[in-house]
Amino acid sequence: MAKVKYVYDPEKLAYRKIKPRKARKFGYFALFLVASALFGFLCFVVLLNTSYFETPKDRMMAREIDNMKINYAILNKRLEALNETLNDLEDRDNNVYRAYFNSAPIDEELRKGKVPAKNRYKELEGYNNSDLVINTAKKLDLMANQMVFQSKSLDEIVKLAKGKEKLLAAIPAIQPVKNEELKQMASGYGYRSDPFTKVRKFHKGMDFSARTGTPIYATGDGVVERADASLSGYGNHIEIRHGYGYKTLYAHLSKYKAKPGQRVKRGDIIGYVGSTGRSEAPHLHYEVYQNGKVVNPLNFYYGSISAKEYVVISQIANQENQSLD
Repeated sequence: MAKVKYVYDPEKLAYRKIKPRKARKFGYFALFLVASALFGFLCFVVLLNTSYFETPKDRMMAREIDNMKINYAILNKRLEALNETLNDLEDRDNNVYRAYFNSAPIDEELRKGKVPAKNRYKELEGYNNSDLVINTAKKLDLMANQMVFQSKSLDEIVKLAKGKEKLLAAIPAIQPVKNEELKQMASGYGYRSDPFTKVRKFHKGMDFSARTGTPIYATGDGVVERADASLSGYGNHIEIRHGYGYKTLYAHLSKYKAKPGQRVKRGDIIGYVGSTGRSEAPHLHYEVYQNGKVVNPLNFYYGSISAKEYVVISQIANQENQSLD
């Protein structure tokens, strides 16, 4: 029940009841409605920014964001592990592979490539997790640069390895005749007595005493450059061009089993021992050339004899005896 108010009337010397106006009542009511609406709106805004008023869609998006954060963290750990592996490969590339093939190491800054431009990641800015996303993107770009460069480097290593393999196969590395109990060595490289003039002169190769018809073997991979008797004193002889500056000569053959232009492998039979040309007895005269200069063949037998055998052959070869040609 509404409270009744009175006012004193001096003319009538009595109290009279105050009757409220309808307009004022309506104003109070309208003001109440406006205040209520404003208060309700403020409460609604507050609730929207709290977890108490989340929609199912909001909760799903929040879970997706949390999952993305976890996935990015896992991805970064995997990137770090891959980066360690890549760094290890780069270290082996510089300090093992390139060292083995006598190739200069690659500078660290060159491996990383060009630094990405600053505006490259501009489209990733402005988000709640921009730092995480940009950091991951930078790591990926850096690793991509390193992997591309490392791939090219490994291609180069493969080429070096193939070249090294061919080089090792081409170097004269075995004796041109089989060495049975070291009895076939007749004369070595250096000054020896000429069998015909008895004058001391330089002997450019090694003589292997053997029966006529004993097989002669190519001492390294190469191409037969000559198989004739055109050189004075050498009789029937064969020259093999091995490449990489190496050439070998086999003289006084009884017959050939290789012809000019033929490609041979180390260990292939190219001819047979004889005594043609300026020769005192059946034997093979063998010479090795490196970059156009004649060298001691004794230094190239590592592929067919042991260290102990090398010492014995070296002692025999260094004796200043008489050569057979």
